[in-house]
Amino acid sequence: MIEEILPGLYRIEIPLPRNPLKAINSYLIKGDGRFLIIDTGMNREECMHEMLSSLERLDVDLDKADFFITHMHADHLGLVASLITDTSKVYFSELEASAVNFQRGAQHWPNFKAIFISHGFPEDELERAMEGHPGRIYSSKQHIEFCTLKEDDVIGIGDYSFRCIETPGHSPGHMCLYEPDKKLLISGDHILSDITPTIEPWLEMANPLKEYLTNLEKVYTLDVDLVLPGHRNIWNDHKGRILELQEHHKNRIGEMLAALEEGDKTAWEIAPYVTWDIECSSWRMFPSVQKVFAVGETISHLVCLEADGKIRRKAQNHKAVFSLE
Repeated sequence: MIEEILPGLYRIEIPLPRNPLKAINSYLIKGDGRFLIIDTGMNREECMHEMLSSLERLDVDLDKADFFITHMHADHLGLVASLITDTSKVYFSELEASAVNFQRGAQHWPNFKAIFISHGFPEDELERAMEGHPGRIYSSKQHIEFCTLKEDDVIGIGDYSFRCIETPGHSPGHMCLYEPDKKLLISGDHILSDITPTIEPWLEMANPLKEYLTNLEKVYTLDVDLVLPGHRNIWNDHKGRILELQEHHKNRIGEMLAALEEGDKTAWEIAPYVTWDIECSSWRMFPSVQKVFAVGETISHLVCLEADGKIRRKAQNHKAVFSLE
């Protein structure tokens, strides 16, 4: 699906088959002799087919195309290495550029697994989940030379001049683009219209939920008329949505504290007490990959609660166990 949102700015919906997200929004901006493509989809045939056919319909010459990637998740970054040419620039967060290179190293996934095992995730089920983890299957497998960006850097294309806004939380170096004259926010996965971004543990972040909530406040202050998110619908009330997201995490924290009222628990044991937006009748019926996302979200909230002095952690049988203060 192609939709012209503003003059020279298009949304391309890239399908994500057999994925709860269903699709990703890629954005194309036409400039004077150049094009800018924002986010790409996963490194899989279905995404490539839709991207190439859409670009052809929009008369895009990839030899004249540059790319901006909001963050390192496979549904945003995965396809870019297959689209770039020798003349392309790939704009990306300075922090995540090094993290992506590290992910290709031998230690990333063992370190990832070690975090979850230390929080009680059964090792045999984690192994099964890793076999189907989209980040492992559909990430780019090629080296990419990034043009790195930081806070307040500017990308100009056509009639648009975008300011980079660093918004870590959903990922360590997540970055939004803000066009102040047109009051336009390209939000990646920092703010979504009707689903909540996952906030998971990262080696690069000590307290990802705290950073996420801080950066919601940061974006709240912007003068925005239109939000272009990484998934689902475009909308125009970013402040209202931020208030809903803040309330969502407050409620999630309440559910975890309530679980700990029954006694000490690991993140794995707390996760079933939390309300998850998934069509399963019980925790036991969750797909293993979705359990990884749920436990990761639980860990991030527990880390935030621990930092705020609401709960304490102890080691028990080589596992992190939490209790109320």
